[in-house]
Amino acid sequence: MSVDPPNSQEVMEHLRSTSGLAFLQSIAEGQRSQPPIAQLMDFRLVEVTAGRVVFSGTPQLQHYNPIGSVHGGYACTLLDSCMACSVQSMLQAGQGYTTLELKVNLVRPITDATGPVQAIGEVIHVGRRTGTAEGKLVDASGKLLAHGTTTCLIMSLS
Repeated sequence: MSVDPPNSQEVMEHLRSTSGLAFLQSIAEGQRSQPPIAQLMDFRLVEVTAGRVVFSGTPQLQHYNPIGSVHGGYACTLLDSCMACSVQSMLQAGQGYTTLELKVNLVRPITDATGPVQAIGEVIHVGRRTGTAEGKLVDASGKLLAHGTTTCLIMSLS
C-alpha cells in the first residue's frame, strides 16, 4: 500500500482531532506514511501502544562517519524518535510536543555489520506541561548499543 508523504498542514489538522496514540498507530499500520526523517535515514515506526513505541532500522554504510563507524547521530535520532513518540502516544487530540532535552549514552560501536536494530521508547511520566521517557537501542540479539532519556514540552495545538 502506497501512501502519499505528509504535508505539515494536513498533519497538524489530523493531530488536532486525533489522539497521539491513534495518530502513531495509523503510521505503524501503514494508513499514513512514515515521516520524512524515517525515509531519509531508512528506519520505520513498527510498534505503538500507550506509553511504548518501537522503531526499527538497519545501519548501513550511508550512515558512516569519517572514522569508519555509524555516526552517533543515527543512534541519537532513533532514540529521540522512540522516546518522544512514546510521550506523544499518551497525548490527547489537540496536544503536541517538542523535545526540550535529550541525553544519549553510546555504549557500543555500530557498524553496517551490526544488522537490524530496534529503538524502544517507554514513558516515565506525562504531566500537563512536560513528559519524560527513556529509551534503548538494541541489536537483534538484544545487546544494548545505546540508551537515553528525554524531556518533552507538551503544548496545545489550537
